[in-house]
Amino acid sequence: MMKYALALAICLSAAPAFASCKSEAADKKLAGAALASFMTKCEKDAAAACEADSTKQKLSGAAKASHVTKCVAEKVGSGATPVMMTATCKAEATEKKLAGAALTSFMTKCEKDALAACEADSTKQKLQGAAKASHTKRCVADKVGT
Repeated sequence: MMKYALALAICLSAAPAFASCKSEAADKKLAGAALASFMTKCEKDAAAACEADSTKQKLSGAAKASHVTKCVAEKVGSGATPVMMTATCKAEATEKKLAGAALTSFMTKCEKDALAACEADSTKQKLQGAAKASHTKRCVADKVGT
């Protein structure tokens, strides 16, 4: 009997302690703007938790990036491309140490690309009117880093 109790305890501890963002959204039967809002918040929370975990593990560089990417993907749900996992335009410009005309050119192109990607995402989500405008505005701000 003790063996079964131990096996059960091991199985329960191996199961994830949380549901993924996607499964929670499905359980709550969210759609449209409510789904987009829920997923954005859930992704941000997951990214913050994963960043904290990587800091706790004293990871840096590529190891940290890999850990955070994998961690957020697991928390958000399979097949997701979390908003927070894409580097912002400002972060990329800082990393590349851009200044002056090069910075201006890079930011202009990055903002244009972000707008196109966000509009495509809102179309994919079948958003219209104010919901589409709100989603696009928030999405571009997240991608640009403002």
